[in-house]
Order: sequence, then C-alpha cells, then structure tokens
Amino acid sequence: MIPGSLVHRALRRERLLVISCLLFVVLLSWGYLLTGAGMLQEMGDMLMPMSGGPWTFGHGVLVFVMWAVMMAAMMLPSAAPMILLFATLARRRSERGELATAPGTFAMGYMAVWMAFSLAAAALQFGMEKAALLSPMMQTTSTAVTGAVLMAAGLYQWTPLKQTCLRRCRSPLDFLTTNWQPGAGGAFRMGLRHGALCLGCCWVLMLLLFVGGVMNLGWIAGIALFVLVEKFSPAGHWIGRAAGAALVAWGIATISAASI
Repeated sequence: MIPGSLVHRALRRERLLVISCLLFVVLLSWGYLLTGAGMLQEMGDMLMPMSGGPWTFGHGVLVFVMWAVMMAAMMLPSAAPMILLFATLARRRSERGELATAPGTFAMGYMAVWMAFSLAAAALQFGMEKAALLSPMMQTTSTAVTGAVLMAAGLYQWTPLKQTCLRRCRSPLDFLTTNWQPGAGGAFRMGLRHGALCLGCCWVLMLLLFVGGVMNLGWIAGIALFVLVEKFSPAGHWIGRAAGAALVAWGIATISAASI
C-alpha cells in the first residue's frame, strides 16, 4: 500500500503542474491580446486597427485565431476549478486501477467548444463588416444593433437555459461525479459537455464584445471578470440577474436616446 503522505505529495505536485500549465496558457493568451492579436498595427507611438481591406483566407484565419486566443484568455480561468478537481478525481481513480487520464484531455474538450464558438464569431464579424455595421475598432456602428445586443444579453440572463447551465457550472463535483466517463475519450467528451454548459452560460455575453469593441482590452477583462464572479460568488445567480436587468435598461436607453 502507498503511504498517505506520498499520495498527498503526488496530488500536490499534480495540482501545481495543472495550475502552472493553465497559468502559462492564460498569460500567453493575454500577452498575445496585449500585442494586438495580429489585428493592430503600429502608427507612430500608438497601436491602431489594421484597415478592413478584403477578407482573404489569411485574414480570416487571423480573425479566427484572435477570437480563439481571446476565448482561452477569458474562459480558462473560470474553468480552472473544474479542471483541477478532474485532475484530483482522475488520480484517485487511477490508484484504484482505472485507466489514468491526463487533465489536459479534459481541457482540450472544453476548449474545443470555444474554438467552435470562435469560428462562428469570426463568421459573424465577417458578416457585420460586409454590412458596414462595424467600426475600425470592431465596434457596432448601429444604435439599433447595439441596443438589441444589450437587451438580448440582459434578457438571456433570466432564461431557464442560462440558469440551468450556470447551476451546473457552479457545481464541479456534482458535474464530474454524475458525468464521469473513463479513458481519454471519456475525458474529452466530459470536457465537451462542460464546455457546452459554459457556452450556454456565456455565449450572449460574448456578443457584448461587439458593443464595447472586439479589441477593447478593458471590455474583454470586464466580461471575463463578470464570468468569474457569476460562477464563483455565493450570490452569483442574483448578480447575474441584476446585471441582466441593468443590460436591458441600458439597451432600452440606447435605443430611446437615438430616437429622440
């Protein structure tokens, strides 16, 4: 039998390794965003948006990478507790003879969902640019669209789907114990399922990036912080609903002001 102290040390080392890997990816992602994510160019002492220009294949790939990195920077911190708990449970199950599974496989499944969202967001950005609905800062130029996005994001905060997904995301242990599947394939599918729940929580919030500016780092950080608070604060459900009401009011005010 393995001494308990050795098990605890092994668990601590694994947690430190997982935390280090997650931190590295998140910091790398934020670093890429801080340098402009390939979408900004130097103009004197300032970083300015690259001109719209034609959507070539290379430009489309660049936009997709920008969204993918942004989703990693924003969403991995909120998934960290789930990934860490998965690592702990996987280790304990392997000690009982089950097939060992790396937490990175679970994380890959989680991020695969957000990569699919990034592809859809890049396509939406393409459509909005073609319709002349985005400024050079990748911000909506239509008051009606801005108000509609704000109201949609606010109303979604109150929907049963949002509340169900949020409840599952706020209960990592319950999710893992009721959805556990053995092996690498099982871990990847679990990551996909958790990613789908997380997407169900946050996809409309991500559309707010078009309101504040897709490359507005303050807006990006603000939404990421809100996601963290909503998931981990004891009053997260009520904070989300209060924010929803505020967004609806903001949307109505935006549309009303334009009609005066």
